[in-house]
Amino acid sequence: MSVAPLAVEVICVFCLAAYLLHKYGNIRRQHVLVTLASLVAWYFSMIIIFILPLDVSTTFYKICLGSIQPPVTPAAILSPPTNATPHANHTYTDAPSSINTTVNDDQSLVRRDALFDTPTCQVPWSYVQEHVLPNMWHVVYWTSQILTWLILPFMQSYATSGDFTIQGKIKTALIENAIYYGSYLLIFGALLIYVAARPDLQIDGPRLKMIGITASNTWGLFLLVLLLGYGLVEVPRKCWTSSNREQLLAYTRFQVAKLSTDKSDTEETLEDILEEVSKASEAIRYNHPHRKYMDTILRKVPEDMQGRLNRGMDDYEDYPDGRSASIPSEKDLVALHRKTIRAVTSQHRTQIQWDILMERAFGLEDIAESEKCADRRFRSTFPQHYTGILKHICTPTVEWYWKCLVRPWVLKVLTVILAIFSFVVIWSEVTFFNKKPVLSLFAIFINVAAQNYDYFYIELASCLTITYLCVCVYFTVFRIRIFNYYYIAPYHQTDSNSLLFSGMLLCRLTPPLCLNFLGMIHLDKHVTGNEDQEIETAYTSIMGHMDVISFLSDGFYIYYPILVIVVALGTFFSVGNRCLGLLGFQQFIGDDDMTSDLIEEGKEMIKREKRKRQRVEDGEARRKSWRDRYGTTKDRVGSLQNRDASDSDSAKYSRVNDKDDSAQVELLKDSEPLDYDDSLAENEEFDRAKYTRSQAGRSSRQTTGSRWTGGRGYGSQAPPKGLFDDV
Repeated sequence: MSVAPLAVEVICVFCLAAYLLHKYGNIRRQHVLVTLASLVAWYFSMIIIFILPLDVSTTFYKICLGSIQPPVTPAAILSPPTNATPHANHTYTDAPSSINTTVNDDQSLVRRDALFDTPTCQVPWSYVQEHVLPNMWHVVYWTSQILTWLILPFMQSYATSGDFTIQGKIKTALIENAIYYGSYLLIFGALLIYVAARPDLQIDGPRLKMIGITASNTWGLFLLVLLLGYGLVEVPRKCWTSSNREQLLAYTRFQVAKLSTDKSDTEETLEDILEEVSKASEAIRYNHPHRKYMDTILRKVPEDMQGRLNRGMDDYEDYPDGRSASIPSEKDLVALHRKTIRAVTSQHRTQIQWDILMERAFGLEDIAESEKCADRRFRSTFPQHYTGILKHICTPTVEWYWKCLVRPWVLKVLTVILAIFSFVVIWSEVTFFNKKPVLSLFAIFINVAAQNYDYFYIELASCLTITYLCVCVYFTVFRIRIFNYYYIAPYHQTDSNSLLFSGMLLCRLTPPLCLNFLGMIHLDKHVTGNEDQEIETAYTSIMGHMDVISFLSDGFYIYYPILVIVVALGTFFSVGNRCLGLLGFQQFIGDDDMTSDLIEEGKEMIKREKRKRQRVEDGEARRKSWRDRYGTTKDRVGSLQNRDASDSDSAKYSRVNDKDDSAQVELLKDSEPLDYDDSLAENEEFDRAKYTRSQAGRSSRQTTGSRWTGGRGYGSQAPPKGLFDDV
């Protein structure tokens, strides 16, 4: 017995959650509260997945003790004991041992070694004291429930609210979550009325807590079965599609053509909203009370579009006919702020999806071209430059063998394994309520391992099973169109709204998923109906049972998971895609004319994007070669000035100090043309009054730490983080 495995798992899971948050989120840009809330939500959800197998192995050990040795009564012990737990310093063996008593000097408690030393039962290698896991489940479960039902939805609505005050944002967040909270309260109220109408039950604190847990699990299980049925078929299918290069390339081209429509729509929407922002910025002058609200909206404008708005904000003149621009009210600015946030988020999401699809398409086309090479060397259009030891490992020959020969077979073998796993899950879902004979394959495998005291196998099999169930569920979440507003992208490209949404779903779906797993392995007697089993997991003791609401415990929780096979069959035969295709929605169906047209359209888009990126890379290569040959701009200007002073025949360099008039210097410059504000400050003399008024108009923006210079975006300081910067 040792707490080392538990401590190692807790630390490793925390490192895994922190790494994933660092990979997908942008810690430097997002607010610290968003980072903390997402980290806690991800960590507590993952810790349930990895700690529950330890609870399962411990439960089987307790079941073994209960079947071999009858309970010890207080009269059989020399002095009254407390809850019997193994001593931390005791070494357990399989040989019989005499009944000895040891006194704990700190607590003055009498313990008996015979309570846990039996001739047949072996102690799990990860066994911990009995009070550890229940206390941990209390903290993990209730914290995750508070996050998923209260804090995360509120933070999500608060961050996307267009109000400029804390009170306004709170009010908007409560209104937006009214429907969301109402669905939970509706289930809770219906269950409360059911319990109150039964004369044999009295409403007290424990029963109210059980009703709340039941409402949460009912909401989660209802959604879980639908998502799981889709993912159990689609995850192996996607793995098989990835092994077929031609089919995957056709599907990628289809996605490119389909996404281009969304990309164009989001860009046009953002352009329209930015036009409204520009007009409002011109109408609201720097000394207007609403100017601080306008500056908040301007901070949400993408960096590459800020210069366009900047030129319009310097001119505060009235219209030629004497009319003044209509000044928006605070309510109008709130609506404009909200539209700007949503438009910028949608544009960022589609742009990230577009870049990822293009990278995938380029890689697949490179594989298709490299397969034709007789020298078996991988040729990439945009080669990736490796450093360190990877430079010697990832050679073109090794890359060719992996991508063109080995990887497809690895994916095919993995597809077969996942398909078998999905079949076992579906079979166990539809048969886990049958206890005699036991038909659930997971229950059979786990029970055989428990009889052989193979606790490591029990924990490994449980961890892999729960992980696969989570992969199937969360894979479905981000494939469904209704959730397309949220997108998880690597390389720090996930926005705060998507991070909060993912944490909320993890906290909401993981507890009912784990309860469903315990039912499949027959460790929840109230689900399987096995009344002979008196010992259950510590997780089940915290979650409680649904005996208070009999129609759920005896009906919904047992027979509703059978619907997973209906959803799986519908997904296998692509019933949903075909129905959406008949309704006019673009779906990838191999024998459809619309699909073929979209594939050809996506192929042409990929070609245009490849030519565009190649031109950019060629330009960068030419500029780099020119800089290596002639040095930087400052060195070239100094060299030309020295030649002016030493050689009188070099009259063509007499105007070298005039940067904008010298064609040679302009050609040699390695940077972009001078910014609008910088060129004005260096080369022109302005009217002092107008210049002062223009600078005053920028002062409120400069105090936020942003640098508004010709679309360059933010300067050395970090941009606003988007949660409390609006108030």
